[in-house]
Amino acid sequence: MKPYPIHCVSIVIPVYNEQESLPELLRRTTAACKQLAYEYEIILVDDGSRDKSAQLLEDAAAEDGSNVVAVILNRNYGQHAAIMAGFEQCRGDVVITLDADLQNPPEEIPRLVEQAALGYDVVATVRNNRQDSAFRRWPSRLINLAVQRSTGVAMTDYGCMLRAYRRTIVDAMLACRERSTFIPILANGFADRK
Repeated sequence: MKPYPIHCVSIVIPVYNEQESLPELLRRTTAACKQLAYEYEIILVDDGSRDKSAQLLEDAAAEDGSNVVAVILNRNYGQHAAIMAGFEQCRGDVVITLDADLQNPPEEIPRLVEQAALGYDVVATVRNNRQDSAFRRWPSRLINLAVQRSTGVAMTDYGCMLRAYRRTIVDAMLACRERSTFIPILANGFADRK
């Protein structure tokens, strides 16, 4: 596998009614990105929030020297559509996705970038200490099993959004113009090295 040259890293985060967690998310994500040896941008996509999330994103993007880009959708389209909207705005050679609720630790960003730099097309993670109830975990396990059987792709946690994608994979996903998108499966369809 050949090393992958990186000049810029994009972080894409879908946001839906997260006004309480946004200040901490921004603080921790910015701190993690400052550890990188590359340029970075943090693209936050408000997916039709009904709280003050959109205003908080616009304020963060308007700060002097901010690396934040705010994308405000006119209504709720769903998490994967929001991520695709972020992909359309990003310019990074490596694109990291994570959830806004802080169940995906932003501190893992440098490790994901390090793995992507080794030449992987997609780098996935698995949630260890999920805060979800058993009511949510069991259906998730069943879905993961069904997805593995139908796609032949062996992954244990399709629901974890903390992932890194090479630019070519992001561009391929955008070019296919899928409207009913499950990003982990779509990305794995284009990836050779995962």
